[in-house]
Amino acid sequence: MTSPSKAGTALVELREDLSGEVFAPGDPGYDGARQVFNAMIDRHPAVIAQCESEADVATAVRFGRALDLKIAVRGGGHSVSGQAVNDNGLVIDLRRMREVTVHPAARAVRIQGGATMSDLDRATAPHGLATTGGRASTTGVGGFVLGGGSGWLDRAFGLAVDNLLGVDLVTADGTSVTATAEENPELFWALHGGGGNFGVATSLTLRLHELPAFSMALLLYRPDRGPEVTRVYRELIETGPPEASGGVIYLTGPPEEFVPEHLVGELLAGALVTYAGPADELTKLAQPLLALPHEAEVLTDLPYPQMQCMLDDPPGMRNHWSAEYLTGLPDELVDVFCARADSLPAPTVQHVLFPLGGAVADGPSAYPVPYRDAPWAVHPFAIWSDPADDERCAQWVRDVRADVRPWSTGAVYLNFIGEEGHDRVIAGLGEANYHRLAEVKRSYDPDNVFRYNHNIAPA
Repeated sequence: MTSPSKAGTALVELREDLSGEVFAPGDPGYDGARQVFNAMIDRHPAVIAQCESEADVATAVRFGRALDLKIAVRGGGHSVSGQAVNDNGLVIDLRRMREVTVHPAARAVRIQGGATMSDLDRATAPHGLATTGGRASTTGVGGFVLGGGSGWLDRAFGLAVDNLLGVDLVTADGTSVTATAEENPELFWALHGGGGNFGVATSLTLRLHELPAFSMALLLYRPDRGPEVTRVYRELIETGPPEASGGVIYLTGPPEEFVPEHLVGELLAGALVTYAGPADELTKLAQPLLALPHEAEVLTDLPYPQMQCMLDDPPGMRNHWSAEYLTGLPDELVDVFCARADSLPAPTVQHVLFPLGGAVADGPSAYPVPYRDAPWAVHPFAIWSDPADDERCAQWVRDVRADVRPWSTGAVYLNFIGEEGHDRVIAGLGEANYHRLAEVKRSYDPDNVFRYNHNIAPA
């Protein structure tokens, strides 16, 4: 156990050595620095090191190792289980490292480890370029990509990891390492889904794609039309181009301009079609949904970064999500999915079904992303404000999973789940992949320093 005097001296030295700020309990700004987006998480680290450079990250890692502190890494702070923060340990906070450098001619972008989707998308959009990002602008790029990376553009451009060209890491001994297909290729493979198990990602390089236009259609229906809407949406996606994505979303009518006043607060079935192309093409594609009697309609061109902001989680909300990846979407499953919508446990909870396929299914099969071949996924997305609703909302998420389990592939996207046990970690990586990943973990982090993640124990 580290003596108080040694810890105090080390903290003074860290404050002197770090370019960024250092927070300890009692410091002004400490409480703000320890908060993450999920209001259910209330943890009190011993030290928060807000790094400004790769050298800062290496200094922070060595500080944590010297004092035998548990280490968590914060990029966007968006994991539902609060993996970005711990109790009585060290948080390496990358939020001051958000630089994005676009290389238009090379169709590539380099992103520092603390950047969010908003930082990435707003840098690439002026060039008419984009890559697969998450479905919220506040998501951190690093954790999103290293965990696999699913979003509105994945059917067109592949998963985020399919577009990963390189990663700069600080490993558990404070060493800087670069991983590409040519340099440290086994580590590079492990970073295609293995998350933050192998080090602190200080920068990532991603492939970009041309995206000169983007559009979306959102139609709201009475809930009793949900099964019909879902079947029509299924047909649209399964026969349509990979540029089309989106989902079926049951939600409570929000107080938005496009929602008729008498439907605010009422259960609605929504069909969202996102399209990597202009609205005139989307209008033709969405005709089967437009032909169904609906209560509200938005169909428009809009910049892709703006679409990314549309479904941002309100700050200060309590969150619990999960997912099941499906073998298909037969009529019986459609009915089961729609029936569960009647029991939304809070007005901010969403019941989501979304497609995969396209470039996701056609992507590299060797990476540890075993959900790739699932054509559909159900994503119970519970957000609420009252702590008294915690158990009710969590149980609803479990009930959704139980409903669809007969059609589940057994695989899961780890970025969509919290702490659901070791078996679910294996399900998110694949059993054979997990053993190979454990060997990589032993090479780069034999003491399991980076354990605040969907953890892979060293072999």
